[in-house]
Amino acid sequence: MPKMTFIDANGKSLEVDAPEGLSVLEIAHKNDIDLEGACEGSLACSTCHVVVDDAWFDKLGEASEEEEDMLDLAFGLTHTSRLGCQIKMTEELDGLVVTLPAATRNMLVE
Repeated sequence: MPKMTFIDANGKSLEVDAPEGLSVLEIAHKNDIDLEGACEGSLACSTCHVVVDDAWFDKLGEASEEEEDMLDLAFGLTHTSRLGCQIKMTEELDGLVVTLPAATRNMLVE
């Protein structure tokens, strides 16, 4: 089974099983990792923003225009930022490393 590593805002890393077909957001939730996902993966917020390790970024497919629009709202945006709900695990992504930003912006909360 593929694995991936989450690095929290304090630099602590956790390697977890990453079943093929699940999104990074779903994998985080299955492993009690604090990745919000306020819109539950419907591409309506930026709370599942992750920073993909440089070595892995080019292995991901291109971000859609909708994802790019949501990323514009993300806290701490970088050139390797993506939404966790949009990264689906594959065998080719075995070993993926993502860092959780220090904060999120939840535009869904009133």
